[in-house]
Amino acid sequence: MKFDVELAVGSPVEAAGLARKAEAFGFDCLWVNETKHDPFLQLALAGASTGKIGLGTSIALAFTRSPTTIAYTAWDLQGISKGRLILGLGSQVRGHIMRRFGMTWEAPAPKMKEVVLAMRSVWKSWQDGTKLDFNGEFFHLDLMTPFFNPGPIEHPEIPVFLAGVNMGMCRVAGAVADGLHVHPLHTVRYLSEAIRPALDRGASEASRKKDEVAVAVSVFSAVGDTRGEIQNVKEALRQQVAFYASTRSYRKVMELHGWGDVCDRLNELSKRGEWQRMSSEVGEDMLREFVVEGSWDEMGGLLSKRYRGLASRVRVYIPFDGEEKWKKLVGGFRA
Repeated sequence: MKFDVELAVGSPVEAAGLARKAEAFGFDCLWVNETKHDPFLQLALAGASTGKIGLGTSIALAFTRSPTTIAYTAWDLQGISKGRLILGLGSQVRGHIMRRFGMTWEAPAPKMKEVVLAMRSVWKSWQDGTKLDFNGEFFHLDLMTPFFNPGPIEHPEIPVFLAGVNMGMCRVAGAVADGLHVHPLHTVRYLSEAIRPALDRGASEASRKKDEVAVAVSVFSAVGDTRGEIQNVKEALRQQVAFYASTRSYRKVMELHGWGDVCDRLNELSKRGEWQRMSSEVGEDMLREFVVEGSWDEMGGLLSKRYRGLASRVRVYIPFDGEEKWKKLVGGFRA
């Protein structure tokens, strides 16, 4: 099981220095998200500044870009990093795709499958010189002239991870992806009883082996040096859990534990803009399922024990800041 780290920067220029520190501390992969800054720009800086650590997007938005656009960017990043890229893609939700980006929202799971297959068709045309000829429901690609073909690279096999919460996307990941990004709003029970079976079903339908698809988990972690610090982080995570659980897309996670009504109440509060009231809906029993708590010395070992046999990669849902305390996480995880 790999131990990774997440990056959330105030400015993309911070990515290079933090990537060097994450590599020096012994983390296996540095993941960057797409919230306020372009993740690919951050990885370009990180890739040029490091030599060993994996570099991944967790996630980049698939439906705001064409498969060919993603293919170009990933191809260049794979070259810059000498084969260390893990391309993580996610769908986002309908409101953001349509109202923040002005793009069309279409059946997300089938469309995501086509994004991956179309993108790989583009890569194959570059690497092997085969004619680009992809015809699907959402994308039709058959033009790639030499002038626009960047040509083969040394490491053409780029792993693709998909973000999935509900069963449709998890099945798609099982069928066509190299890995699945598990949202931090998950429980061990949901991972084992819902996500894993859906992944396996998708893999079986595509005549793939179950172990062909990695599972990367981001974990809500209440960590600190003292009980007071841990409690403060825990309360912040209570608000974070409430925020995520207010989204209908995550209702299946809540339903499994009998908390569907909580999801409904949180959704109504969010619509009324009553954000401060939402955390009161998240009780201690819920937090125990979603959050791991412990000291910096303990957390690595706690995560290793909790996810051994369930996940291929684990990371805490905390932005990496390069402080020395992060070494304790790596030491505890490897022990």
